[in-house]
Amino acid sequence: MSTTDEIKEELDSLIDDQSKLIELATDTDDTIKFGTKYQAWYSRAIKIVEALAPERLEEFGSYYLIDPKRKVMDVSNYVIQDYIKAIGARKNSYGEELWDCNNLIQIRVVNQVQILASLRSRIDSVLQDVTGHLFADLQDKELEAASKLIKASPRAAGALAGVVLERHLQRTADNHGIKLRKKAPTISDLNDPLKEKSVYGLPVWRKIQFLADIRNLCSHQKENEPTKDQVMELIEGVNGVVKTVF
Repeated sequence: MSTTDEIKEELDSLIDDQSKLIELATDTDDTIKFGTKYQAWYSRAIKIVEALAPERLEEFGSYYLIDPKRKVMDVSNYVIQDYIKAIGARKNSYGEELWDCNNLIQIRVVNQVQILASLRSRIDSVLQDVTGHLFADLQDKELEAASKLIKASPRAAGALAGVVLERHLQRTADNHGIKLRKKAPTISDLNDPLKEKSVYGLPVWRKIQFLADIRNLCSHQKENEPTKDQVMELIEGVNGVVKTVF
């Protein structure tokens, strides 16, 4: 199961728990069962919200956490933490509770579940952004390593830069849903379909073909040694492609 599927499964499980939590929040005199179930649920849910929608984390927590600045408890600031601590509603001069704690807590739970439900559509894009940032960071480090490697071995430096380019084009093809016949496509195998699908135009295609030629010189043509200038041009060219082609 992929990471995306695991997160979706966990999110669906949390959403499905709504009915059970609401059912348990019916007896103000027995909040232990609700508290036990809810505390475990909240610990799981807060991680999902933090990962997928940090901008809604404060809102999500406000339905549970007591506001430290609260001076007087009323219907607007009575929260789930109050209920779990068995703190009841304020009473009037006749000893009658001013609000229905059970109903109010059920509403708070529903509000939290609605936030979780709204996040399902964001899973793919959020994970893609995270993966993309990590991938870009890795590419930068590999190209930096290739630049340092030129002094010791231009051939090895060029081969490393070629791997970065090949892997980036593979990821770009995946992002655009381009199916490839070969299980291990080369730069040229990737370059043609990307141009055909209008991911980029002829100038970029020619540039990538040129870079592929230098990469092949580094990786395959043992009779000819690549020059440092050629390898530096390859590294700079790959850096330009990974920054502009997605």
